[in-house]
Amino acid sequence: MFVCSCFGVTEEQVKSHAEAGACTPRQIASACKAGTDCGGCVRRIQALLGRGACPRRQVIDQGGQPLVADVAPEVPEAA
Repeated sequence: MFVCSCFGVTEEQVKSHAEAGACTPRQIASACKAGTDCGGCVRRIQALLGRGACPRRQVIDQGGQPLVADVAPEVPEAA
């Protein structure tokens, strides 16, 4: 089943990218462009990631240590 019709990305492709470490919609977009055109698939991608498609996300949700890529960088305050 297609998740992103703009780029022809399937549910299985999203799951495969998640298993490879892409655990956020932004990381999925970087891996396969899904969600970067019309944006209509972003909620579907979020739902897939929320259903255990990402093994790292399960570790984080259970109190494990996130990888550096999972933590947003700090932005210095403007003076």
